[in-house]
This record gives sequence, C-alpha cells and structure tokens, in this order.
Amino acid sequence: MRLNLLISFLTCLVFAQAATLPKDEKVRYDNHVVYKINYSNALQRELILKLVERHQSFSLWSETATELDLMVSPNAIEEFKKQLSIANTTAEIFIPNVQALIDTETVANTRAAESFGWTRYNTLAEIEEWLDEIFIIYPAVTEEIIIGQSYEGRTIRGIKISYKEGNPGVFIESNIHAREWITSATATWFINELLSSDDELIREIAENYDWYIVPVLNVDGFTYTHEKDRLWRKTRQPISTSSCIGTDPNRNFDVHWMENGGASSNPCAEDYAGPNPYSEPEIKAMSDYLNSVSSKVNVLLAFHSYSQLLLSPYGHTPDEFPDNYNDLLQVAKAYADAVEALPYGTVYRYGSAASVLYTASGATNDYAYQQGIEIAYTVEMRDRGAFGFVLPPAFIIPNAEETLVGIIALLSECEKLGYLALK
Repeated sequence: MRLNLLISFLTCLVFAQAATLPKDEKVRYDNHVVYKINYSNALQRELILKLVERHQSFSLWSETATELDLMVSPNAIEEFKKQLSIANTTAEIFIPNVQALIDTETVANTRAAESFGWTRYNTLAEIEEWLDEIFIIYPAVTEEIIIGQSYEGRTIRGIKISYKEGNPGVFIESNIHAREWITSATATWFINELLSSDDELIREIAENYDWYIVPVLNVDGFTYTHEKDRLWRKTRQPISTSSCIGTDPNRNFDVHWMENGGASSNPCAEDYAGPNPYSEPEIKAMSDYLNSVSSKVNVLLAFHSYSQLLLSPYGHTPDEFPDNYNDLLQVAKAYADAVEALPYGTVYRYGSAASVLYTASGATNDYAYQQGIEIAYTVEMRDRGAFGFVLPPAFIIPNAEETLVGIIALLSECEKLGYLALK
C-alpha cells in the first residue's frame, strides 16, 4: 500500500517550470536543500530517479552505489519527506540553503576580482585573456590549440605545452559540465605550474611530456553559469522537440550512446544524451580533435566534480571491463594513495565508472579508450557533498595541489607499466 502511494505520488505530482526571468536577473536557489539519500535496493533508486526526471523541483547532484545527492526546492520539501518515509529510505541534509553558498561564493569572487589568480573563480573571458598572456610570455614552449566552435559561436581554445620533440602526450579536458567550476580553476593552475614552477618533480613532468589542456570545453554553458544560472550543467543548444534547452555533453559521444540506460532521452533531464551522437558541435569538435592527436596521446584525464573518484572505462556496463583493467586499477591506486598522503588527507575511490557509480554512456573517457588511449579516467574532484558544485574558492589551491600530486604519481605508475612509450 505504501509503495502504491509512492508510485501514485511520482506519477501525479507535477511542478511547473519557472517563468523566464528578465535578461539581467539571475536564477536563484533560495532555501533549496541538498539531501544525501541512502538507498538499499534498485527499486528505491529507480523511484527517486523517476521523481527527478519528471519534476523540475528535484535535481540530482551526485550518485554512488548506495547514495544519491538530491536538491529539492522549498515548495516540495515536506511532500518529499513524506515520500521518503513511504519508500522506507533515509536522507540527511547536507546543504540547507544552496543560495547562501552561491552568495558567499559571489562575495569571495568579488573581493578577489582585481587580477587573475586562484583565490576566486574566473570567467571565460578572464581565462582566455590569461591564456593570451601565457602565449606571449612562453612562446617557445606553448602553442594555442583550437578545438572548434560552440553552438553560440564561441571558440573552444586550449594550450599545448611542449619542451621537446618525442615526448609522450597527456590530454586534459575540463569544464565539459558547465557548473563544475573547480575543474577549470584547477586546469589553469596546473598550466601555470607546468610553466613557472621550479619544483624538480613538476619540471620533470612539464618537460618530459607534451600537454594538451582544454580549460573550458563547454564554453556556452560555462558562460551561462556566470551570467545567469550558477547550477547549469548542459550545453545551450535548443531542442527542436522541446522547450527545454541543452544536452549533457558527456553523454553525447558516439561510444555506446544511450546503452543500458546510461543517459536520458528526456530533453529536460540533466543527463539528456541529445537527439543523436554528436548533436552538440562542441562534442563533434572535441572528438575530431582528439582523433587528430590520439596517436600522440598516452593518457587522457577528464576533470569533473564532485565525489572524489577516479573512474576508468567502461561506463556503459558494470559487467564488462577493459583488457587492461587491472593496470587501470593499479594506476588509479597510485593517484589515490599519493593524494591521501598529503596533509589534507583527501580520500579518492576508484574503479570503472559503471561499477563505482552507475551506467553512464557516451562519455569522454570511454571515447578516448575506444580511440586507443589506454589510460583514460574521469577525475571527480572535491568534495563529497558538503559544498557540492559550489565549492568555495578557498579550496581551489588545495584541490589543485592534490590533483598535481596525483598526476605525478599516475604518470610514474604508467611509466612502470610501459604505457608511456611513443606510439
């Protein structure tokens, strides 16, 4: 009877989408609460995810094998609690007011806005201006790379850093999901370290690898998060069959696209895979560029947040694994151990995406692996839900330092296993 009531709630409860805001007004999340929900069986998970897909008052932030982080709008909180009881699940409040976090972040960004740096989050224009300065300061070892054009006509730019010919290559993709600001902040900090640090270990990886780094792949969505909606995830291309906008770019690669429920066919869903593979010009451009350099790239890292995970292929099934899966686990362990050994003590878990998290098809790391890049990971950065996507700027440098140490350990383990030989 209680389960029937839950199904009835899921089927009948409808929330209207928010009205279009004036051009100069930002989306607000006053009194939106993020809950961490514990579930113990597939039915509970399925019912919660159906709730998310059908109603705009619920937004899935993160998922693991036993937990879901769910943002609930204030008009739905009481009814949500009732349904948790009916479903015999439990939830803990992790963020009591999302807008309060956003407001605090905005104040911190404003205070540190005088120059480019890593005590605040930078806009796309600021990142590009900084890149232009980098190309001027380090012309002998840097080169601009152009991935392509976005739907709204922005150029997707990156940097190649190469100190000598014959190096193995590392490709870093960042900010494919628009709201994950910590990723581009970390990527730009990492670029700066590769070029300016005097540390012996950093100089070793800087000068003995070719680095291909794209600080912001989803340029339209990233701009939208700064100008309109801090929590926007997708691209900004309209959907011809829906009033909803955007596709999840990390479900849009032509690799096991839409297999095993690894993405949504609902245009309003956060993980909407698009009407077809490569429907998003950003992802078509990324795949074309990656194909053009795949013979020079030994390692690919796709920066994401949050959950503190290192996820290897495959994402489309928890029942199949790459031939070199044991090596992927060994390399990931080296990364995680190095990060945990730092004074911060940050713990990373690792494994295939589908076995550690959930099925997620059409992602960058699976596509890279399909193209012959045998070391390919999604790196889910800080934290585990206390701040979620709105990680305070004070955590940028600690997170970046962890990422650097992890990458050094990862490359060392790759070398031991023979993955860094020239192709």
